[in-house]
Amino acid sequence: MKYHYRSFLTLILIVNGFILNAQLAKSAEKSLYQDATRNERIAKTFPIIEDLYKAYALKNHFPGYAFGIVVDGQLVYKGNGGYANLEEKIPASSTSMFRIASMSKSFTALAILKLRDEGKLQLDDAVEKYIPAIKGQGLTKDAPLMTIRHLMTHSAGFPEDNPWGDRQLADTEEDLVALIKNKLSLSNTAGLEYEYSNLGFAMLGYIIHKVSGLTYDGYIAKNILAPLSMQGTSFEYTDVPKNLFANGYRYINDQWRIEQPLKNGIYGAMGGMITSIDMFSKYVALHEDAWPARDDAETFPIKRSSLREMHQPAFFIGLNPNTIFPSGKKMATTSSYSYGLNWTIDEETKKSVGHSGGLPGFGSNWRFLPEYGIGVILFANVTYAPTSRINLIVLDTLIQLAQLKPRLIKVSNVLMERQTQLAKIITHWDQSTPIFAENFFEDYPIEDLKNSADAIFKKMGNIIKVNAMIPENQLRGYCIIECEKGKVRLAFTLTPENPALIQEYHLTIVN
Repeated sequence: MKYHYRSFLTLILIVNGFILNAQLAKSAEKSLYQDATRNERIAKTFPIIEDLYKAYALKNHFPGYAFGIVVDGQLVYKGNGGYANLEEKIPASSTSMFRIASMSKSFTALAILKLRDEGKLQLDDAVEKYIPAIKGQGLTKDAPLMTIRHLMTHSAGFPEDNPWGDRQLADTEEDLVALIKNKLSLSNTAGLEYEYSNLGFAMLGYIIHKVSGLTYDGYIAKNILAPLSMQGTSFEYTDVPKNLFANGYRYINDQWRIEQPLKNGIYGAMGGMITSIDMFSKYVALHEDAWPARDDAETFPIKRSSLREMHQPAFFIGLNPNTIFPSGKKMATTSSYSYGLNWTIDEETKKSVGHSGGLPGFGSNWRFLPEYGIGVILFANVTYAPTSRINLIVLDTLIQLAQLKPRLIKVSNVLMERQTQLAKIITHWDQSTPIFAENFFEDYPIEDLKNSADAIFKKMGNIIKVNAMIPENQLRGYCIIECEKGKVRLAFTLTPENPALIQEYHLTIVN
């Protein structure tokens, strides 16, 4: 019986290994999701999503709103309701221009990263190098120097400044420098605490001008908006055609009151951008296109690696052990701030990235899931419109109803090669085979390996099928072996040496 199991296992693993390698090579050009009906299932959710936004807008007194769904870099669905201009009864649409407030921050952060990539500044440069007036301003005498990275992650020590910062939008660079020269009030020592700061991003806008020679909005227009064909996007409302500009309103005493638009100034770097769903979707597509890391030629002036850098946690915000998701499920979540973006992860390891915005007259939010290739955008024209919650509901609806799965990781050549080689010896464990790292047989005595395999397959019966290798990264993965009485998981990890060798191995029964 022992010989029967081992021989059958060897044959199946070897045959399937060679077939799998051929199939993976053949399907390399296919979708990252390997799911032929994925887009169809997503499309079936659109009527439900339309109704979700409509009901939410009515409940929260949105004069007008527009939304978009971006999948795999394409604006696949857009919708709207209400009015961009109540007085003239101009309907809101995907071309209506909304002020997106703090959603602007990621553009400012991306501009800083481009200047970093060009060698014109470093994220750990002291702010005083570019704004001398802040020299010597620290909460304590032993405080570290405030850096550009601190400004980008809201950890420079400034107090939370909503809604004060919103009203500074039109301040000039001279106003900003005068404020700093008069000595700033600090709430924390730099680098120790997260505290949301619009002032910090205004200072980043000033640094962009100082380093590049272009105003922050000029630099963003040239290096981000123009390459994305977002030229209609602006920071100054008087530059937007009146028939396209969404008036901002405040809902008070059961009626909408128009808010006076704010002129653009240095604080626009923290929240002044005005754009449409049609245009902003191109920016969401840019972020989606940064994934996965790959060897393709770069097609945009800003490196994909810099975009992915923005999608990583940079400064911890907090942990919520009892987040209740729209589906009703309760899960722990944690969030961090990156560079102009918020990053969250839940206990099921779903990661999402995005940002909200709020100014007098406006509220907005965008969020995307890099590993799922989906993103949502919502603009509304009422003061501090609560847009985050509904976008989370829409993302959850997309994932649940369309039964979406994360992007597949491409199996590396070395992982496939080691799988095939391991398949050839898994039954007799030839210690001389040169695919194991120097630690392997010290950590896994050969008799233990043999005895464990025998016991597992005696219990689980004959092998029916060996499934495809599932990579967890380029040097670690597993495959599921289907047997008569259940499933067995074969997993291994490779070393960092070249060539990579097997350092860890597990053969376990799947519950």
